[in-house]
Amino acid sequence: MKTTTFSLLLAALCISAQAQTTVTTLTPPAQRISDKAISADQRGYEALQARIKALNDRGRPLRDHHLAKAQCWLDTSFHEYTRNDRGPWPQAALTASEELVKAMEAGRSGLPTDTPLIADAERLRPDLWQRSGALRGHAGWSCAQARAACGEVELVHAGHEHRQLGWRHAKPYVQIAEDLIGEAEALAAQCTPPAPAAAVVPAPVAAAPVVAAAAVPAAPAPTVVTAPLLFAQVVFRFDGETLADVQPGALVSLQALLQRVRDEGLVVQSVRLDGHADRLNNTGRADYNQLLSEARVKAVQQYLVAQGIPAERIRSEAFGDRQPREACGAVLAGQRLRDCLLPNRRVGVVVEARKP
Repeated sequence: MKTTTFSLLLAALCISAQAQTTVTTLTPPAQRISDKAISADQRGYEALQARIKALNDRGRPLRDHHLAKAQCWLDTSFHEYTRNDRGPWPQAALTASEELVKAMEAGRSGLPTDTPLIADAERLRPDLWQRSGALRGHAGWSCAQARAACGEVELVHAGHEHRQLGWRHAKPYVQIAEDLIGEAEALAAQCTPPAPAAAVVPAPVAAAPVVAAAAVPAAPAPTVVTAPLLFAQVVFRFDGETLADVQPGALVSLQALLQRVRDEGLVVQSVRLDGHADRLNNTGRADYNQLLSEARVKAVQQYLVAQGIPAERIRSEAFGDRQPREACGAVLAGQRLRDCLLPNRRVGVVVEARKP
């Protein structure tokens, strides 16, 4: 994820992180033309990063929903600032981060879990918002909350990009949101919920002294299964079904996954492949999209086997066009419609691995 380098860099800075009442304000875009102005903005980012680190140092876990969201607002702000974004996003996202930080520093309880649509962002992908919202009632929410928080931030980021520059600029952030919310769902499913507290049965009245019952131990905190879950996605061109038909750069996440397995010496326990197609079908064959999704799964499976993954550890399922990620409006047609439906032409990859 793009936040890693920035977070590690700023976490190393030794800056006092005390609760502040001032608002961090970036230099107006038109005035960001000198080293002095940019350095001042950099110090603002560093100071807010230090405050987030201080909250963690005082015991707020990194997987906490609000701490994770504050970090992700900050990261997206810095990402766009370094790309010389002269629009409202860098300041709006920075302010959203700081508001959460102030509330956590003040020890406020009952912080809102919703994610606001800042900087005039559109609300893209209602299905992803619904899936993320459903996780709040899941027994494994404690394990999923950080990924869900950042997934929603990226959805807002995508909605802003779509409003400002159109779908081509929004797509990368929609993809990040898809991956994060998918990871959150997997983590929730793998999370062991707290054991129910044992009922306390009153001791019967007796003439003899009653021996005090042993104290019921506290329920264990939720834990995550130790096997790492790794995620990737391969997206295909329209009507494509072989690796030669994969979108440019669409193997990067899968290649990165395999490289991590090699670098960390992980042992692959299982692989799940989910194949999908978009709704378009001009062939007259009712089963065309189903067969297309099956062929895409087969292509990715063959690639994984060629990379050394045992075939017997790979499970696959093809869904045809039954599980779209992007609906796309009825007013679109031709190439614009095919571009819009790109996220539906995919194979999702989930790898469960363990350390030796």
